[in-house]
Amino acid sequence: MPIEAPNADHIQEIAADFGIALRPEDAQSFAALLQGIAGSYGRLDELIEPKPEVKYPRTAGYRPGPEENPYNAWAWKSTIKGASKGVLAGKRIAAKDNVCVAGLPMQNGSRVLEGYVPEVDATVVTRILDAGGTILGKAVCEDLCFSGGSHTSKPVAVKNPHKPTHSAGGSSSGSAVLISIGDVDAALGGDQGGSIRMPACWTGVYGLKATHGLVPYTGVMPIELTLDHCGPMAATVEDVARLLTAIAGPDGRDPRQIDCQTQDYMGALKKGAKGLKIALVSEGFGRAESEAVVDKKVKKAVQRLKAQGAAVDEVSIPMHIDGIHIWNGIIIEGATEQMIKGNGMGYSWAGTYNTSLLDAYARGWRSRPHDMSETVKLVMFMGEYLKRYYHGRYYAKAQNLKWALRQAYDDVLGKYDLLAMPTVPFRATAIPPAGAPREEYVARALDMINNTAPFDASGHPGMNVPCGMDDDLPIGFMLVGRRYDEATVLRAAAAFEKLGDWKTM
Repeated sequence: MPIEAPNADHIQEIAADFGIALRPEDAQSFAALLQGIAGSYGRLDELIEPKPEVKYPRTAGYRPGPEENPYNAWAWKSTIKGASKGVLAGKRIAAKDNVCVAGLPMQNGSRVLEGYVPEVDATVVTRILDAGGTILGKAVCEDLCFSGGSHTSKPVAVKNPHKPTHSAGGSSSGSAVLISIGDVDAALGGDQGGSIRMPACWTGVYGLKATHGLVPYTGVMPIELTLDHCGPMAATVEDVARLLTAIAGPDGRDPRQIDCQTQDYMGALKKGAKGLKIALVSEGFGRAESEAVVDKKVKKAVQRLKAQGAAVDEVSIPMHIDGIHIWNGIIIEGATEQMIKGNGMGYSWAGTYNTSLLDAYARGWRSRPHDMSETVKLVMFMGEYLKRYYHGRYYAKAQNLKWALRQAYDDVLGKYDLLAMPTVPFRATAIPPAGAPREEYVARALDMINNTAPFDASGHPGMNVPCGMDDDLPIGFMLVGRRYDEATVLRAAAAFEKLGDWKTM
């Protein structure tokens, strides 16, 4: 059935929005001309989209009750068994709830997607199953993944198992918690500003944001194409390496995967720290928001690697401080255009579109915009203001400055193998109480990203490594490597893991 073609009234309304004045006869003329074009959309409705095969059967599953879900980390439970052998054989995996798993509800932490069920598996889901993994369900994530705290997920906050009154970090909050409590061995996370590394830090697990484009994003709900990352989280470095081995590499459907280079991630785990050159980035420490105990434990952790034969120096990268401003310039307008006005998918994308997700999300948020989180509204208001009054200039400038930021890190990584700093400069904060002021709600969602977000803009791989506890709350340090050199990041993380129980350090 053809779409309803625009009439003269529609043309007048649209023309006015563009500042064009039309006489009634002009509007009627344009409407008549567009009648023929509308026929193409009727034919598009008749054509069948190519979609990847759903290869593995699954149970319908269920939403677990409180007795099975004490920290609110499970969004949905199901059992999907993969191949009989492979690098993930015997491993239990959770998928973040912004990842499409066919037949399982996908809410992306938000009320505006309630009722949506994907009909396809994301590339990373198929690869996990092909590699022998068993997917046990969907992990809760924050509202549209736009929070570094765990209090924005709907309908309830995700609790930190180490101290349930405190945040588990976000937006991959459920993924981190399910690993921390042993419900799964590993999980998929997503990272646009630190959303793998921050919850990994605050719950005491390992989380790797791979190089931008290394892991295909096909079938994962985007925020901003140039910042979107998907990556592995796990209880051990070995399981991070196993999951990365399974999911990394081009899929032919994600054009961000330019010159994508994979490595022997498992082989890197055996090489130890001897001979590595590590640069402690001074701008990652002693920040206004830093806690002394975090800085102290992170520096001590890196010194432990030095004792194993690594060379450690302190270096300055002044542009690291400006990384958050560059990131803000990209994500605020970019997310407004893609995640909100573009209904999650946007335009001018040469990869695979998920049309059912686009339509379901558009119907949801446009009919219930008040149900979006305060963080999403904040970004939407600022992004639209910048677009209307500054015409995309600052988004464009931030994208240009991204290359200078990358080069600033590359200059140091030309002399060193790794950068090191606190993942989050302070320990997990308390979950805001119900009815907390908007200012507190937003602050607890966005105040922890200053060290992590710059590497989403630059595209370098970064990994959280747990390195201590204080007042029952985990502390982690971040290792950052050269682009497409995840093997060296994993090598150093494995060397540190072998030094003993991080909880007692």
